[in-house]
Amino acid sequence: MTENNSGNPVAVIFDMDGTLFETDTLLVSVHRRVFQTLREEGLYEGEAPPVEELLACLGMLLEDIWRRLMPDSSEEARARADVLLLQYELEGLAAGEGRLYAGVKETLEALKAGGSKLFVASNGLEAYVKEIAKHKGIAHLFDGLYSAGEYGTASKVDLVAKLLRDHGLASSRDIWMVGDRSSDVEAGSKNGLTTVGCAYAIYGKAAELSDADKRIGSFPELLAIKPQ
Repeated sequence: MTENNSGNPVAVIFDMDGTLFETDTLLVSVHRRVFQTLREEGLYEGEAPPVEELLACLGMLLEDIWRRLMPDSSEEARARADVLLLQYELEGLAAGEGRLYAGVKETLEALKAGGSKLFVASNGLEAYVKEIAKHKGIAHLFDGLYSAGEYGTASKVDLVAKLLRDHGLASSRDIWMVGDRSSDVEAGSKNGLTTVGCAYAIYGKAAELSDADKRIGSFPELLAIKPQ
């Protein structure tokens, strides 16, 4: 079903990190703890890579992140990093760390009230994505929270395709894919959706959004976009 007569998009699919969630407000402390523990356990030597390198990898699958940040590390070290990253992220969220971008909750509420179905499609881990939505008070606004961690998809293109199938949504320009990385633009365009690039995020490069149909400088600007 892809019809909506309200003047709002039929559905909006959001990335999480760098789109809804200002990830560095959580990840800076998590990054420090992960590499401190890896060193203490003898799984990593030397200085930790700059946190900016980790932030620049947001949007990638975890296995690709660790290969980039720790190219000479063992499989054991990368597997342990996976565990530690999630553990410290969940502890931080439970302690109130991290924040949404300005206007996220209010904008989501307005889209929902206007009849749009709302979804998340993230390359992150299942518990991480769901706990952000829970702890930041936005979980109830979504019709589905999809993550590569839960469904084992190889790319965001595949994850969005599964989401559309699961909810009976045909490819349509009246469905938006909103994100801050080239993987989000690719996922939307290859599934026949309107793509909206989040130019307010600091984690990627501006060139990654060059092929997006629309670009926004703040999250509330979504409400000014008209369905095509």
